[in-house]
Formats: sequence, structure tokens, C-alpha cells
Amino acid sequence: MADREWLMVKWLMAMLLTVTLIAAGSCCVEAKPVEWIKIGKDGKSFVFASSGKAFVPRGFNYDRDADMRLLEDYWETDWPKVEQDFAEMKALGANVVRVHLQFGRFMQSANKPNAKALDRLEKLVSLAERTGLYLDITGLACYKKEHIPVWYDKLSEKDRWRSQAVFWEAIATRCANHPGILCYDLMNEPVVPSETRKSGEWLTGEFGGFYYVQFISLDQQDRPRTEIARDWLKTMRTAIRKHDKRHLITVGMLPWESDDPAASAGFLPKEIAREVDYLSVHVYPDSKNMQASLNVLKRFSVGKPLVIEEVFPMHCSIPELRQFLKDSEKYAQGWIGFYWGKTPDEYRKSTSIADTITLAWLELFQKMVKPSASRTPQ
Repeated sequence: MADREWLMVKWLMAMLLTVTLIAAGSCCVEAKPVEWIKIGKDGKSFVFASSGKAFVPRGFNYDRDADMRLLEDYWETDWPKVEQDFAEMKALGANVVRVHLQFGRFMQSANKPNAKALDRLEKLVSLAERTGLYLDITGLACYKKEHIPVWYDKLSEKDRWRSQAVFWEAIATRCANHPGILCYDLMNEPVVPSETRKSGEWLTGEFGGFYYVQFISLDQQDRPRTEIARDWLKTMRTAIRKHDKRHLITVGMLPWESDDPAASAGFLPKEIAREVDYLSVHVYPDSKNMQASLNVLKRFSVGKPLVIEEVFPMHCSIPELRQFLKDSEKYAQGWIGFYWGKTPDEYRKSTSIADTITLAWLELFQKMVKPSASRTPQ
């Protein structure tokens, strides 16, 4: 073999060895560890536990897809879609994704959790951690009546609470060591009834085929509504803390403007604040009275962090929503909108009014998250 050819072979071998070593080294480099989120020393903010830097929740409710399917309807059969959606939410600038877990999909009986569903949840948490997102895990959902076990609605209040506690114990046990979770949201929009309801009538307020509002009791039995709310929260919190003493706990509340217990859902901010780590409220500003939404935030500002856990231009324009979110910084430490599995480019191909509004929302989200992405404590 000529010297020139030999030198070429040696060069190629050296290059191959270099590429191999680089590849081997890169696969051995540990991924940047996910930091836990905790409440700041001021008691009114979120921070990264290790660095102490401020964490400002900005993200999406990932409650369904564009075909109106709930997450559990497709996360087993179409997992690549879930991975793609998480990557897209991250690319849009989100740092939090709120997922909604259906009680009927996670409980096989009143006392037996569904291990397969818990396995899938752990897989989802791991996906969030790899993607650089934190989960807001909202539980006990009964959004679709056909997914609710018959035995569940027949339970007494005491037994229903007990079964709900088993649900949260199972979730907490599986998730306790995962830092990629912002919080456990005990229930979406729970309500204490102001009058006795019929047996099995636990749901109300059907919207687009979904039941987002749920009663936690059917009969006050001469108990103050706020007392029932506190007792329920304490029961769920105790169940979680048996297995997980670190993750934050909240509950997604309706935006009642009045401090009058009779005119509210029974979950008055000042009365239930000590049972949660921070407060979450759902606000959809109305063009007819934008100030009313700010008044809600003011009422929910009771000395703990406050997150607008649901917001969307359902009753207002995009400029009005932008101004509301800017004004909300006086009271709230974060906000979460909606993402339904379609990218802005996909929405741009549509001419429907609903898609046009959603596109405008996603574009607004992108514009607003960039300045606050690295906000530091003041």
C-alpha cells in the first residue's frame, strides 16, 4: 500500500474513532436535573428549590384534543401525538401543562386504583420532565358521564370522600419522587350545594358535552358550607401527605365575586387558604365588565400565591385579554390558558371563527411569555 493511501486510511480510522468517542461521551452526559418548585420565602411567589430563582407559571390546559377527546382516550393508542403536543407546547413558550385525570379511568373499584393508568401517568410525568415542562395534575374529574362508574355515584358522601382519598393516595405514591410536577389540583371547580340534592346528582353545568363542575356533597346536614369545603380539602390533603410531603397542593376554583357564602361555591378564599399551598382561580374576562375580573383576583389575593388556572378570550377581545393579563400581575403570580393539539400553522389553514380565536390566543401567549420567561425575584 502506498504511503499516501496508508495515511488516508489512518486519517479515516482516526476520524471514526473520534466520532465514536464523541457519541459515547454524549450518551453518558447526564441530562440537566429537573429542579423542584416550592413557595418562596415571602409566601407569595414560586421559586426553584435549588437555585432560588423565581418560577412564573405560564402554560396550557391540555384537557382534550381538537377532536374533543380527553387525554385518557388516546394516550395509550396514540402516544406519539402526546409527545408531539408536549414538544409543541414547550416550543410555544409554556413551562406548565395542566392535565385532567378522570376518576373512572384511575379507579377499578372504590378502594382499588388502576395500576395500568398509574403506569401511563408516570410515563407522562417522565415526558414532561424530559421536555422541560411541569405538570399541574388535576384529579377526580368526571367530565364524561359515560366514564363514571355506576358504583361511584351511588356512594354516600363519606364513602365517596374515602374513595377520592384513595385516588389521591395512589397518585401521590407514584409521583412523590418526580420533581417535574408543579402541583396536585384536588378537583376542577368543586361546589358545596346550597340546598339538598337528589341521590347521585353530583354533577352540574354541562358544557359542550362535558361536566366540569362537581359537587362534593349532596346534603349540608346543618353544616356551614365553608366548613364542608374545609373538611373535604383537609381529607384530600391528608391522603396526599401520607406519601408526598413535597409537591404543592391547590384546588381550581370558580370566580365568585362575592364574599357572601350563600352566593359562592362554598370555597371562600380566606376560609380555605390554610388547606392549600396556593390558590387557583378560573377567570374568563368579559368585555362588558373587565374590572369585575380584576376584582375577583383582588378577592382571591389572601396572602398566598395565586394562579389564574384557566383563561381564554371567550367573552373578550385579544387586546382586552392582553391588558387583563398585564393588569393581573398586581395579584396573580401566573396564568394558564388552553392548547388543544393543533399548532398555529394548522389554525391558519382554517376559516372557522373558533379556530381564528384560538390562533389569536396562541399568538398572544407567545408574545406575552417571552419577556417574563426569566423573571427574577424583586
